[in-house]
Amino acid sequence: MTKTHLLVLLASVPAVAFARSPRSEVVARALPESVKVKLDVDGEPVRVASGVVIASRGGERPTSWVLTNAHVVELAGLTGVARFHVSTEGARALDLPAAVVAQGRVPDVDLAVLEVTGAALTPAEFAEDADTTLGDDVLVVAAPYGKSLSVSSGIVSQLEGGKMKTDAPVGYGASGGGVFGVPGGKLLGVVEGYRTARVAFAGKEASYGFDVPMPGETFVAHVSKIRRFLAEHGLAQLLPQSTAARVTASPAKDDIPAPPAASLPSPRLRTTSYQL
Repeated sequence: MTKTHLLVLLASVPAVAFARSPRSEVVARALPESVKVKLDVDGEPVRVASGVVIASRGGERPTSWVLTNAHVVELAGLTGVARFHVSTEGARALDLPAAVVAQGRVPDVDLAVLEVTGAALTPAEFAEDADTTLGDDVLVVAAPYGKSLSVSSGIVSQLEGGKMKTDAPVGYGASGGGVFGVPGGKLLGVVEGYRTARVAFAGKEASYGFDVPMPGETFVAHVSKIRRFLAEHGLAQLLPQSTAARVTASPAKDDIPAPPAASLPSPRLRTTSYQL
């Protein structure tokens, strides 16, 4: 085969369009809906966590509302002037002032809402309460350790009575990060905390240990809990009308209580729940 024949043959081969995976499509959708939440005291950073945009309004005074955790916005024990900021990444990198407009009580309702001024950010679309099924694929978008937004994947590992867990690995600072369904990219919940097992070894002169994340032990506030929280704090109007119309405040709680510590004999193993 001559070089000319080869060029003619290659030119006749149709271009192959490679489809994006469902996960990459969800990531592309979820990243603009996800933010970092920062707390400064007297101008010094003291806390960085995660959040997800749940509503926005344009016009002359663009405003957005970000869902995160109550323990992220807790100011107890801090002294000085505290200020919250919400930052976005990507082509539209912004750093915007924020204020707490709703805050639950830890650990019963570890949720909070920040009102962000200066931009109408892209809000996430809530999944229906019944859309979540045990074993469903999920993606978590968060900013662990105060770094850039990152993505981890897993499944719904527990779903019972409105309580939800996932085996998607997370790290410190992922509190408030969105948990999105695959495919579709709808918001299923936000990260509340996780459990680790601490393995300790005792030596003759010193002891040492390390924490190991426990698979399936990332706690998630499910959308059903989020809807009730918003309704109870007078923020149901932030939800789409079709959703807000059927949400009513309820005293029922589907919170995830702090699990008890446990230990096993040598090497010692202790389980601990962390708020990120």
